[in-house]
Amino acid sequence: MTLERERELFSFEEKYGLKFNDIRYLNLAFTHTSYSNEQRGDVDNNERLEFLGDSVLGMITAEYLFSSFKSLNEGDFSKIKASVVSEESLSEIAVSMHFDKYLLMGHGEELQGGKRKKAVLADAMEAVIAAIYLDQGLDAARRYTLSFIKDQIDRYLKGSLDFKDYKTQLQEYLQKKRKELPKYKLISQSGPDHSQEFKVSVIVLDKEYGPAIGKNKKSAEQSAAHIALKSLGLAL
Repeated sequence: MTLERERELFSFEEKYGLKFNDIRYLNLAFTHTSYSNEQRGDVDNNERLEFLGDSVLGMITAEYLFSSFKSLNEGDFSKIKASVVSEESLSEIAVSMHFDKYLLMGHGEELQGGKRKKAVLADAMEAVIAAIYLDQGLDAARRYTLSFIKDQIDRYLKGSLDFKDYKTQLQEYLQKKRKELPKYKLISQSGPDHSQEFKVSVIVLDKEYGPAIGKNKKSAEQSAAHIALKSLGLAL
């Protein structure tokens, strides 16, 4: 890692009250797969951190909702959580934190506007949470996460945050009917690592809807759920 890169990461730490024991965790969190693919040698990317961060973020958000809102029920929790940890919500936060300044990205992906893609920004946000968790523990990850998730929850409760989560809507519809939950099926995954395309369908009440296409599996599943909801007359 160059001294210039270390200075960039130190500025991120200073701005958000972080102090990494091993700054390489933070560097990895900002390393997109397209960058690692363009480098010579064995260069890792943030995909594994993103996987871990997704779970850490979900747990911290659920814990905060459970302990802070005694009058809300499980259904309320699910709706709020789905909205505030959605790709749209996380990418919005990442933009406000200027994640694009810190992302390491392959030249081709960057030319295609990769640093502004919602999926890329949301994944980086989850990767940063995981990096903090691994480097400093759960308490530090909780402090960082709640510094923005609490505001998103407040916005949701005030009605000013309404990101559409079609997967949750479809699941709630089926739960009310006491039917089995939707099943998502990955049909294909193609393209180079820095610009993959996922094709997904969803099975609802023995009928298959889709396929839908997305830049990652999450967005493809959301689009498939939207197709199913529209076919069922439950969404525009």
